[in-house]
Amino acid sequence: MMHHLTTPLTDETIKTLHAGDEVLITGTIYTARDAAHKKLCALIAEGKELPFDLKGQIIYFAGPAPAKPGMPIGSVGPTTSYRMDAYSPVLLDKAGLKGMIGKGARSADVIDAMKRNTAVYFAAIGGAGALLAGKVKNAEVAAYPELGPEAVFRLSVENFPAVVATDCSGRDLYEHGPAAYRQNAQ
Repeated sequence: MMHHLTTPLTDETIKTLHAGDEVLITGTIYTARDAAHKKLCALIAEGKELPFDLKGQIIYFAGPAPAKPGMPIGSVGPTTSYRMDAYSPVLLDKAGLKGMIGKGARSADVIDAMKRNTAVYFAAIGGAGALLAGKVKNAEVAAYPELGPEAVFRLSVENFPAVVATDCSGRDLYEHGPAAYRQNAQ
């Protein structure tokens, strides 16, 4: 099933999404990789305010390439999500994060936090960074410019394609997808 989503995400919208569903996301998403996640979680641990509001938002695990002239951003493909697994539960539990985009399976701790917080994990296609960049209409540094390409960028996206990899009930496409394929292949 195809869903057209607009950020920020609500619990009601997230509950309609199921592992394997295709989505097109329009609105604001934030990029962040491990260095930025570490800084955000340190602020939370210190009881300080985050540099931007994550309530209902989506973080895209990506570090964009520099923009070519006339373009808002360079190639912006997903990075491997497990590198953020130590940080994601904190952002889900304490900052109101509702969605994540990356590639690869997530840990049991992240999936448990998603279930607790009615959150969703989307997969983007690795190797398609140039195509995904075409869905970005505007990009600006939102936090941590000292991190260069790993700074947090605020992206305005239109019809950004992804697949629901893990839904808010914990159904995981990385687990159930291969099993369903094997069953259908017999």
